[in-house]
Parts: sequence; C-alpha cells; structure tokens
Amino acid sequence: MAELRDKDEQYSIFLKYKENNKHENKKKKKDNFIIGFLRFLLTLCLIILLGMCFTLLVDNYEDIKSYVMNLTQMKIAQVRDKSKPDLTPTKFNFKMLSRYQNILILGLDSNGPNTMPFSGVRSDTIIILNIDVHGKSVNAISIPRDSKVYLADEHGVQKINSAYALGGIELTKKTIEETLGIKIHNYLIVNNEGVRKLIDAIGGVPIYIDNPMKYRDYSAKLNINLPKGDYVLNGKEAEEYLRFRKDSMGDIGRVHRQQKFIKALIEKIKSPEALRKIPEALKIANLYTRTDLNLYQMSQYAAIAREIDLNKVEFMTLPGAPNKKGIISYWILDPEKTQQTIDRLIYRKKVELNNNDITIGIIYSREKEPEAFELREQLKTAGYDVDCIGKSSQVEKSEIMVFNIQVTKDIIKTMQRKAAGISNLRYLHYPVRNFCNTSDIVITLKEDN
Repeated sequence: MAELRDKDEQYSIFLKYKENNKHENKKKKKDNFIIGFLRFLLTLCLIILLGMCFTLLVDNYEDIKSYVMNLTQMKIAQVRDKSKPDLTPTKFNFKMLSRYQNILILGLDSNGPNTMPFSGVRSDTIIILNIDVHGKSVNAISIPRDSKVYLADEHGVQKINSAYALGGIELTKKTIEETLGIKIHNYLIVNNEGVRKLIDAIGGVPIYIDNPMKYRDYSAKLNINLPKGDYVLNGKEAEEYLRFRKDSMGDIGRVHRQQKFIKALIEKIKSPEALRKIPEALKIANLYTRTDLNLYQMSQYAAIAREIDLNKVEFMTLPGAPNKKGIISYWILDPEKTQQTIDRLIYRKKVELNNNDITIGIIYSREKEPEAFELREQLKTAGYDVDCIGKSSQVEKSEIMVFNIQVTKDIIKTMQRKAAGISNLRYLHYPVRNFCNTSDIVITLKEDN
C-alpha cells in the first residue's frame, strides 16, 4: 500500500508539474518564433554581405525592437514581485558588446544530393565581418579558399577550406584565429543550396557580366555558360556566377565577383518585391543556416545597423600570390601585407596619405587613348604622380585597381571627384597585379561594347 501511495503521489506531482508548465510551453513556442524571425533577419543580411549587409534589419528595426521589448516585458511580468521596484528596461542599449566584434561567415560547398548539408563538406566562401559597435561601421575580409595554412590541432598543412570538413566550425575558427592573430566572436554558416533557394525566393538578382563565362566540370556537376551582358540571375545561375574560377585571376577573380554580387544583392533586397517574400525566405533561412548568435546579440546588431553607412564599408581580400604544387593550386598569403590588412580592417589602424604620396597608373584599350591622356593631365593638375601609362589588349573592363593596402575608400572618392570620367568606376583592392609594377592605384579604361 505504501508503494501504491508513493506512486499515486508521484503521479499527482507530475500532473501538477504538467499544469504549471502549460503556460510556459505556450510562451516557449512564441519565443521560438521570435528567435527564428530574428535569426532569419540577421542571416539574410549577413548573406548579403556574405557578412557586410544589414539592409533588411535596418528596414525592419522597429518591428524587431518591438518583438524584443515585448518578450522582455513578458518575462519580467512572470517573476515580478510587487514589493520590489519595477525592473522594466527604459531603453535599448549595447553594454554587453565590446567595441569590435568579428563574425565569421562561411558558405558551405555540397557533397551532392542526399548528404548532410552541415558536416563533412568544405567551406566555399570565408569572410570575416568586423563591426565597430561604437563607431557604427563595418569592414570585411575575404579569405581565399585555397589559402595554404597550418590547420590547428596538428592537422598539418592544408588549404584553409578543408578545416570545416575535418573539424567543423571549431577547427575553422581556431585555424583562422591562430593564422591571423584575431578573435572570432560569433559565426554564421550558410549552405549553398540555401543561397540558391533564397535568390529564387526574392525573384533573382540583376547583374552585368563583364566577360563570357564558360566552363564544364563533370565531377563538380557544373555546366556554366553565361554570355556577356545584363542578366537577372536565378538561384542556379547565381551559383554558377559565384563559383566560376576559369579566368585570368582564378580564385581571386571569383572573390571579386562575390563582392560585386553582394552589392547587387543589397539593391535587390531593398525592393518591395523582395520584402514581400519574407515569410518564404524565413523558412529557407531556418533550414539552411546555423549560427551561435543569441536573441540579445541579434537585437543589438539590428539596432546598430540603423546607423551604418553601407557606402563606407571596406572590403578586402587577403593578399598573396597563386602557386601550384603538382595538380594542387594554392594561394600563398603574403605575411607582411596580410598583417597590414588585419591591422587596418580589424584593428582599425590607418596611415594618413596625401595626394603626393600616391602613385597612379593608367592602362587603356586602343579606343580609349584620348580619354587616357586627358585623365593623366587631370590627375597631374590635382597633384597626383602618374608614374605609368600604356596601351594593352589585356584590359578586360574599366575599373580602379588598388594595390596599396593603406589606400582607403575616402582616398578613392577624393580622386574620383577631381578627375572627370572615373566617378562611376568600381574600385577593388587587388592582391596581385598585371600592370604597372610600382603604382599604388591603376585605372583601366576599356570601350564599352
């Protein structure tokens, strides 16, 4: 009888526990929805940056803030004791974030259909997003996937993209921290299939393809055939555009296309058409992303995003040079220039440069010779040293190529204001050069066709 009574008491306790937790379970479901919604918003923005872009969070800041404040008030109401003072927060603050935060963004490759999307695969895209919480600014560094490094935990010399396949996010983080001497605070992992589905969900991304892209790889199941011209890329075409590497720049050209694609995606995601697709994109983000960012951190980044000027975002690729050992191609990082890149974009150390400190080269196609010499005179009049000018059949497009790591976006903008005809040119930091061996900046001019 005593045993039955004990079991009856235990069952009564269980029923009481179940009843008491009924309300809590309902609350958890609502919390999970809010967490999922915030995770989607942050994920979408980081995909746009492939770490740089908080646009969608900016547009939806008030809704996010309302969700977080309501959730906070619900939790306080459950534990509030009337004999104690009201603990409801009076404002949104950022006390728990240190000034500089480094978020690692990984885009994962695929081992094919019917495989695990987040294990045993290599990282196809590696970006470090550096956020200045106080200054409300963002820098981003692309790490070429073929970078030759010592993997942490005695895994030996490998390409950095193999770290995720061998040891997941922890080995990847540790390898990057030991290689670059920085701290990774959080991470976001995106599966390539999720990127394809997301692009389809928002209706594609408009982009101009500078040169024909044609390549077939049976082992990777790639059949790329994208002629030159204007396109609205669907998910499959966008993946082909981002994965193409068979040009003169190899993997570095691919990184630059990623950066160009990011800017195009930023503009698309601002459109009413894309914003209407949030429910569908939410489901995709929940299935194809992983992150260790918690609810509080997401809400803080959402608020910070309101004050970030995306036109001032700095984006660079770790400098080095290609090298081939047998059939294996590596990207050999330049130790000195890599450290300079880390110092400037992660630790925010800047060297002040004047016009007379900068050398400029001009390379042009045959049709652009008059414009090239006119540009040279304008730059000389503005106080710049034009130390190289010449004609080349290898010019692929008109752009501003930056080779000096200390040259900032503000320096480029100043130069563009002083020289007519280059104000709309895209600029990129290039880790290797084909023209003008001594110039800090090389302007290439090609006839549009």
